[in-house]
Amino acid sequence: MDLAGMTVVDAHIHQWDPLTTPREFSGLAKLFRYVPIPVDLAKRLAPRREREFVGDPTPFVHPYLPRDYQQDAGEVPVEAIVHIEVEWNGKGRLAPADETRWVESLPFGVDTPALGAIMGAGDPTAPDFGELLDAHQAASRRFRGIRARVETHPDPQVRAMCKTPGLLTSSAFLSGFGALADRGLAFEAWVYSGQLPEVTALAERYPDTTIVLNHLGTPAGIFGPVGRNTGQHPGQRRELFVRWRDDLAALAVHTNVVSKVSGLMMPILGHPVPERGKPTPVPVLLERISPMLEHALDVFGADRLIWGSNFPVDKPITSIPNAAEAVATALSGHGADDKAIEQIFRTNAERVYGIDEL
Repeated sequence: MDLAGMTVVDAHIHQWDPLTTPREFSGLAKLFRYVPIPVDLAKRLAPRREREFVGDPTPFVHPYLPRDYQQDAGEVPVEAIVHIEVEWNGKGRLAPADETRWVESLPFGVDTPALGAIMGAGDPTAPDFGELLDAHQAASRRFRGIRARVETHPDPQVRAMCKTPGLLTSSAFLSGFGALADRGLAFEAWVYSGQLPEVTALAERYPDTTIVLNHLGTPAGIFGPVGRNTGQHPGQRRELFVRWRDDLAALAVHTNVVSKVSGLMMPILGHPVPERGKPTPVPVLLERISPMLEHALDVFGADRLIWGSNFPVDKPITSIPNAAEAVATALSGHGADDKAIEQIFRTNAERVYGIDEL
């Protein structure tokens, strides 16, 4: 489906410069800058969980800034973007607000899409979480909420930053989450699919807080084997799909939850990584992602789905134009008309992130 003739909000991108700002992968980026190690050699030497998550480390060892995104967007008519926090590791309890301040300073809107909103980093279990939220808000009028590193997975070879299963429903997390709710801010939930019931419990406890599910819940291994024992054969992948389908439907009952049709080209889903510079073609993507998108449209409806490219994380698998076309084609093939496509690719993001209020 052609998106020409409409404008798009890309509601999930990452901006970084690991050479000049503190990121968890800054050490790796600086190593590549000063030591001439071939990227492909470094990939072979990296731990398996890292290889399978990133697919190709190239995007992580270079800055990714507004001009880089504009080049990747190509002919997709992106009008504005939403930046999502990405592994900032500055020192100090209010350090995550520095990422918000840094993103606000980037040259968006200068022959590049506008900066529509920022979702910063924060840990609701931290005792100074409320103070951090205030610091984020002081750093940018575009700050709309936080994403916390809560993703966990039972397979130890699937990359996950959180080592505490059940964190989303813990008393410490729920207590801190109230500070977010009190300020009318949103929560960006990136979890693996086994955690979807936790997101459902959170949505039920805080029905007036907007929760944005990232990447349809990231069912790792749904397209191919990853980790030690995830998605290893068709029967296992079918079981994974069925559980994901049922848990997503249960989550969608809660009207304060919207879901991003994003990150469906993350390598951790089990996509084969193509040769660098040769993005997976649209027909192949359609065959893989259509069942997920059709179910998401059925349970959330067009007014609670939001598109995002998840670039540059999805770049090892495909391009932004291919990803956007595949998502739009799959949704339109399942009954989404032009108005619905416009909602998913623009107006829902404007509503949820308050972009039209800028």
